[in-house]
Amino acid sequence: MKQAINSFIQTKIFWPLVALVFLLLINFLLIPGFFQLEVKNGHLFGSLIDILNRVIPLLVIAIGMTLVIAKEGIDISVGSVLAISAAAAAALLDSTSVPIALFSAIVIGLICGLCNGILIAYFEIQPMIATLILLTIGRGIAQLITGGQILTINNEAYGYVGKGFLFGLPFAIYIGLAVLGIILFLKKKTALGLFLESIGSNRASSKFAGVQPRKIILIVYMISGICAAIAGILVSSNVSSADANNAGLWIELDAILAVVIGGTSMRGGRFYLGGTVIGALFIQTLSTTIYSMGIRPEITMVVKAIVVISVCLLQSEEFRKLVKQPTMKKKVSEA
Repeated sequence: MKQAINSFIQTKIFWPLVALVFLLLINFLLIPGFFQLEVKNGHLFGSLIDILNRVIPLLVIAIGMTLVIAKEGIDISVGSVLAISAAAAAALLDSTSVPIALFSAIVIGLICGLCNGILIAYFEIQPMIATLILLTIGRGIAQLITGGQILTINNEAYGYVGKGFLFGLPFAIYIGLAVLGIILFLKKKTALGLFLESIGSNRASSKFAGVQPRKIILIVYMISGICAAIAGILVSSNVSSADANNAGLWIELDAILAVVIGGTSMRGGRFYLGGTVIGALFIQTLSTTIYSMGIRPEITMVVKAIVVISVCLLQSEEFRKLVKQPTMKKKVSEA
């Protein structure tokens, strides 16, 4: 039993999980009724349900980002892809059906990911630079689609995607679980996960082993683009509008944080989807906690940064060894 506990403590998911539990405990102590759940019209409501509902766009993007980072890459364009897809879906709803609008938005996300993948895999442009291009022009494309206006969405069927309920829970939760399930299937039941970790660990060696890095990189960025498009649909559906300027603004940073907090190294290699889920839940719970405690908006990012840095330091073996050294020296001197 003790060995099992020690093994769990050594896992990448331990410290993010501890931080998440600690945040929930703070909410329990400071916010009355935080864990209280109510049933209204057959639907579950409460702070925990709100966190689960609001985290889904971030989680979906973070899942795609996990694959990108696993191959030692980065995708900072996901916020702009989110805005483009949301704008396209909202614009198409006036002239076509909801399924076509949804499908078109996802295809647009796929095309954006394809463009990033081609620049990175075939033209060998640095991932940061390649995705910075779409980050820069993406908002402009979204504004061209919306005509510089905030498009209001009045379609009930489209609104159900982000605001509807199924079996008492927000429908968005099921979408998030579906995306997670599909990526887990690709990781566990296909060669994609193995090839991806191989490329992230050593691209040259994996190439000699028969793996085709360019195709894997292309697929990974296409998946990231699709995930961003799905998040764009969820966000625009939830707020019943498409805002080219603010939709998904800085969500790429939260997604990268969620992946790193979840234990996936920026140097590539092994990736942890379970850790990404915990990381995304931590980020969203932290945001909810900050707003619930009435912390001033101008220092919100500072508080968030301090907490995130603390969690990352706790994950670092070198930092934990550094902290333990004075304690060990004190015990030796006392002996």
